[in-house]
Amino acid sequence: MKLENKTIIITGASSGIGAAAAFLFAKSGANVVLGARRKAQLDDIVGQIRQGNGNAVSLAGDVTDEAYACALVELSEKSFGGLDGAFNNAGTTGDLGSIPDMGSDNWHKVIAVNLNSGFFAAKFQVPALRKRGGGSIVFTSSFVGHTIGLPGMGAYAAAKAGLIGMTQVLAAEHGSEGIRVNALLPGGTMTAMAGEDASFHEVVRGLHALKRMAEPSEVAAAAQFLLSDDASFVTGSAMLVDGGNSISKF
Repeated sequence: MKLENKTIIITGASSGIGAAAAFLFAKSGANVVLGARRKAQLDDIVGQIRQGNGNAVSLAGDVTDEAYACALVELSEKSFGGLDGAFNNAGTTGDLGSIPDMGSDNWHKVIAVNLNSGFFAAKFQVPALRKRGGGSIVFTSSFVGHTIGLPGMGAYAAAKAGLIGMTQVLAAEHGSEGIRVNALLPGGTMTAMAGEDASFHEVVRGLHALKRMAEPSEVAAAAQFLLSDDASFVTGSAMLVDGGNSISKF
């Protein structure tokens, strides 16, 4: 029960890595506060967790809205008495294309969903963790923009690299308060974002040293480690969970 009695916010929780984290964290004893845009999917996940005797609440909304970030923290405090950690996982690749051909609307959307949302999250989560005497924040970044530049993903790379920079500053600013902040960098993962093209999946698998893509539960397990007391001396890190993508050249 690595997260027993800890209250954890999870964004992007309606599917993929976020949904896998919701089930895993609840099974590990956490009170989970789930956020995403799709209310019906959130309600279904909350129902399944409660049927398994877990504790879960949800609030649908847009992570690019500052008020929503505040509302998730308030829901944590109202429902479970406080906040102990957060897995800020919501993200989007946006429309792919070279920078010269990219519309400014796409650029701003990708930055807003992936990076601005992290700023809003930290703005309200850090004070809540301070009330508890410490805690842990995890942001989902990416190997894209960190160990490799994939053509067509300039906006995504910029946003995810920005999360790593923000992670390092937050860790330095709040470490003395017992607040740990880390970035998680998944490799190719079998989620809806990866699409359904089998030939594309085959190419992506070949980019990894393990020659496969991750299951969402594998990435969720890494996030659980960073949120748990097992990672008590880990902060300011950009933790690769990429199946060897960053070191594979064949």
